[in-house]
Amino acid sequence: MSTHAHPGISPAGPDVDVTADVEALYADGITARKGAFTPEWADRMREDIEVAFRDALKRPGGAVGRGPHRYYVEIHPEQLRGFVDLVDHPWVRSVCTAVLGPDYRIVELGFDVPLEGAVDQPWHRDFPMPEETRAERRLTSLAFNVTAVDTEEDMGPFEIAPGTQWDDHPDFEHGMFPPRSHYPRYEERAVRKYPRRGDISARTALTVHRGTRNHSTRSRPVLVLGVDGPEATNGDRHDTAVTRAYWASLPERVRRHLDCPVVDVLEPVTQKHTIEGLVMGEA
Repeated sequence: MSTHAHPGISPAGPDVDVTADVEALYADGITARKGAFTPEWADRMREDIEVAFRDALKRPGGAVGRGPHRYYVEIHPEQLRGFVDLVDHPWVRSVCTAVLGPDYRIVELGFDVPLEGAVDQPWHRDFPMPEETRAERRLTSLAFNVTAVDTEEDMGPFEIAPGTQWDDHPDFEHGMFPPRSHYPRYEERAVRKYPRRGDISARTALTVHRGTRNHSTRSRPVLVLGVDGPEATNGDRHDTAVTRAYWASLPERVRRHLDCPVVDVLEPVTQKHTIEGLVMGEA
């Protein structure tokens, strides 16, 4: 497959050769880096997720439902001890630069928690297709996922239908939910992902996907890092902020890509981005 044109940007990126990753994102809609971090790093991330989850459940709008027994919580960078490790990881940086250009912006940090009893989500994408993607077949944002647990078959793994990021049908409800008549196409293509602690995936959230039923008694928390290219507007739905002291502590290379207010005091995030339909859990 020929490398897609990204004006003036080498697909190799600054630190790591991510040519194969860029091709996978354009062909399948998803790629991954196994063992990017140690399992111990992922365990610390899980501790931070659990603290933030307990806090979010106590306040209105802190955790939003994404279907029965399934929650999404948005957090601020300094709530995650490994934030700089993640966003400054050479593979993450290189994929962002190769796909989105040197002016990419980190706009979202949060996590999904499918609990015991979570059901199959409807097949969906996370937002309607942007015009740049429709007209130019160009990706303008990425979602990175970092699992907090070693994923087993009974834990409701993430399921994705490779190649469906280009599906463009007027009958997608809200531009995101394909009608049930399309489900056989997704089920035929469906691939379940079983990441281990320390693995990172990168995908376009336009690729049709769903969380599956959690048959286990364990939760399956996963961190979400959202990154926009210059023309994307996903950041409008998120309220990431940093304190002045934290901002001062960040490497310049991270500050350059962190698109958020610098404040005296952090306010807990009230989640704005509810995905219509997922809360119904009809699937």
